[in-house]
Amino acid sequence: QVQLVESGGGLAQAGGSLRLSCAASRNINSINPVSWYRQAPGKQRELVAGINIRGGKDYADSVKGRFIISRDNRKVYLQMNSLKSEDTAVYYCQGRYGTVEIWGQGTQVTVSS
Repeated sequence: QVQLVESGGGLAQAGGSLRLSCAASRNINSINPVSWYRQAPGKQRELVAGINIRGGKDYADSVKGRFIISRDNRKVYLQMNSLKSEDTAVYYCQGRYGTVEIWGQGTQVTVSS
């Protein structure tokens, strides 16, 4: 069974930065695409950014110009800059392994204003 594990969440001040990482129990390159989602209290889970094996990227309008998704042979990353209080949420790594959709357990990001 393939698992995804997020790390790097925590507390940041508005205007600050955090970097999230998503590691896989198998070769991360066998999981394609990989995306970051987030869910704030009382809100639906939303797509933040996604990246495919060829490096193609997609971002939610709310994070364009502030967040950067990237991947190497070990992990997928989400660099979050110019953080805002509305970025506070649990962030999840999601990927597709063949026909199976996989989710991580989530990591909390809290931005204080």
